[in-house]
Amino acid sequence: MIHRTLVLAAAFGLTVAGMTGVANAADVEAGEKVFKKCKACHTIEAGGKNKIGPNLHGILGSEAGTVEGFKYSKAFKEASFTWDETELAKYLADPKGYLKGNKMAFPGLKKEEDLANVIAYMSDAGS
Repeated sequence: MIHRTLVLAAAFGLTVAGMTGVANAADVEAGEKVFKKCKACHTIEAGGKNKIGPNLHGILGSEAGTVEGFKYSKAFKEASFTWDETELAKYLADPKGYLKGNKMAFPGLKKEEDLANVIAYMSDAGS
């Protein structure tokens, strides 16, 4: 939990004093509720199908744009980064602003608490 707290604190630009809030915010159960917004387009179960968006199982630690069988936008095909908690937080906060030309229609999660929670859930569910 401490490692996840440090990574999430860095992702949100928090100081050491602000890290306690992130630790409390990184709630897997609350993240599962936030992930319901994602379920219209994504699955996260091992072996889950690609939908409008790719299956997100094991996305943390993987190269962007590499989920087998999913047809990515040109932006993702040309992207060169690894999904970690920091990159995922930036992307989920503003998908269109983070990677210009991607096709994800979701406007983003605006609350830091929702971001921390959904990333905690994705980390737990996708491993």
